[in-house]
Order: sequence, then C-alpha cells, then structure tokens
Amino acid sequence: MPKIIDHDQRRQDIIDVTWQLIVEGGIEAATMREIAARAGFANGALKHYFPGKDAIIKGAYEHSLRGLGDRLAAHVAGKRGLEALEMSIRFTLPVEQEDATAARVLLSFWERCVFSSELDHDYDEHLAEWTTSYLQYLREGREDGDIVTPAPDLQLANEIITMNLGATVTRVVSPARFDAALLEAQVSDYIARLGRSDCP
Repeated sequence: MPKIIDHDQRRQDIIDVTWQLIVEGGIEAATMREIAARAGFANGALKHYFPGKDAIIKGAYEHSLRGLGDRLAAHVAGKRGLEALEMSIRFTLPVEQEDATAARVLLSFWERCVFSSELDHDYDEHLAEWTTSYLQYLREGREDGDIVTPAPDLQLANEIITMNLGATVTRVVSPARFDAALLEAQVSDYIARLGRSDCP
C-alpha cells in the first residue's frame, strides 16, 4: 500500500524550519539548501511545495502573524473602544522575549520586501487590515466619549503603527534602549492624550 503523504503538513514543516533558521541567524541563514537539510528533504525537493524562497519566507512571516493575530483576538474579545485600543497596542509591542523572537522574523521579512514587489504588496495589505482595526476602536472610543482629541483618526492609527514598528526595530537592534517599562510608559502617555481635547 503506497504511503500517504500529508502535503499540508510538509509545507508547515518547511515553514517551521525556515522560521527557526531566521530566528537563529537571520535571512542569510535560511538558504534553500539549509531549509531542505533541516526539514529532511533532498536538494530541489522544496520546489514541489513552494515556487521559491520568497514564498517560503512569506509563509514563515504569515506563521508568526497568524499566531499573533489569534492571541490578540482572544485578548481583546468582548472589548471595544479605548479599552480595546489600549489592550491591542500593549499586546502587540515587543515586550516579552517571545515577541522579540517574532520581531526578528518580521525584520527579515521587511528586508526581503525591499527586493520583492510581490512581498511588498502583501505587507501593504496587512497594514491596511491593521489600520482598519485601529480605526474601528477609535470610532468606538469617540462614540463612548473616551476619545476627544481633535486629531484625525487616520493620523492616530498611523501613529500607533509607527510606534509599534519603531519599537519592533529597536527591540531587535538595540534592546537596552527600549525596555518593557519604557514601552509601557509610552503607551500610557499616548492613551492619556487621546482623552484630552487640547492635544492635537
């Protein structure tokens, strides 16, 4: 009886191996040869599951993103407005060691985006989804009377994204500059300003 191959599981195994290689040594460590060897494939066998390295890198990135998205959804379930916004910001900041590990994968993906228009397009879609969620929380916060700043909601959402991306980069390249206490204080200050009408 022929052996049944679980192709979905093999694709996931390749993604898991790639994710670990990036964590250990960055994008340079995740060569097609090393990915195949670590995953237990013969050289050239990866092409049966992914068309190229960009597709594998994208898979590793989406693996991290799905994990974060699932945990975040559970974290803010049943919350709305300012409370959901604050919880979302704090949860996605790279404070814990696990977050810092995921941040290294994200930075490797960003590096790859610079040289791949296809990956760049995919990340634009992620940013659009991220922005939509923040705009919803901001709108709810205004409806509840908790957010009164005159600053436009789109500007506020973009500030949150910029703060998060900046913290992600700094957490990886210079972790001593942004410890958990400093990041938490920045979020507290930002949330407080949303409730002040004199803070544009």
